[in-house]
Amino acid sequence: MDENKKKLWKQAIKWPLYSVAILPVFISGAYLLNQYEKVKIYNLIAFTLAAILILLWENLTNDLFDAETGIDEFKFHSIVKLIENKKIISSIAYTSLVIGLLIISIISLSTSINILILVAGCCFLGYLYQGPPFRFGYQGLGEPLCWLAFGPFAYSAALLALNPSNIYFLGTPWKESLLLGSGPSLATTLVLFCSHFHQIIEDKKHGKTSPLVRLGAKKGSQLVPWIIFTIYIFQLFTIITGFIPVFCVLYLISFTQAIKLIKLLNSSYNKPSAIKNCKFIAIKFQTLNGVGLISGLIFNYLINK
Repeated sequence: MDENKKKLWKQAIKWPLYSVAILPVFISGAYLLNQYEKVKIYNLIAFTLAAILILLWENLTNDLFDAETGIDEFKFHSIVKLIENKKIISSIAYTSLVIGLLIISIISLSTSINILILVAGCCFLGYLYQGPPFRFGYQGLGEPLCWLAFGPFAYSAALLALNPSNIYFLGTPWKESLLLGSGPSLATTLVLFCSHFHQIIEDKKHGKTSPLVRLGAKKGSQLVPWIIFTIYIFQLFTIITGFIPVFCVLYLISFTQAIKLIKLLNSSYNKPSAIKNCKFIAIKFQTLNGVGLISGLIFNYLINK
């Protein structure tokens, strides 16, 4: 395999992106460990595996759905272009989904059926994003769907699955999931938002009215600092109110990536080739933000123990 092909495969796999599936599980686990001094470790491992498999399904099917509309005409790292066999891709995608949901079902049987319902809700929201006949992402609704799926739904499911003694048995922990997951899921939504900066022209050409098509690159770049500010302020609010410990201020380890992203978009918002990888800076910001929260929660647990 030549170097160019290897590079395309690396872009297609997008392994850093899987942090968006892993972090809700680990943040929820760290929160429960800090609150109740234990967590269902086997469920944590199983839920993480299921989350990765389900995200694999979503990534593969999104490439398939984009291939149908022709919007990935110049996306040479599309898995569809690399494999050139849609049946194989579809088989892998839906096998991953079935195995992922089977794992979630096993967890649900031992804990709460609401876990399966919530995860199925995440999958439905993911399908609404690109799947026909909905294709809500083409109508500019991808970001809200992303926030819902990776925020309230994912965190509620994880908190139910990992809680050590069926603490939330009588109901879905919406309040806890909103306080714990709103900031990190907005950081995940920022990744999706940034992934469109370099393809505004292509999106517009194929009728995809993403928020950046509506706003334009300049206004979109000016919005990014406010999104980051909102994430930080909300997480500071959860610390001030005592929902999470003060050590969670470690989320600020993501600040360097935040500045890097803001500076890049501010200087090169109108240069698609220069900002085509800005989503990877956003992923680093999102990952470090989550790692900071996890570290703060675990550090507080260890000190109190």
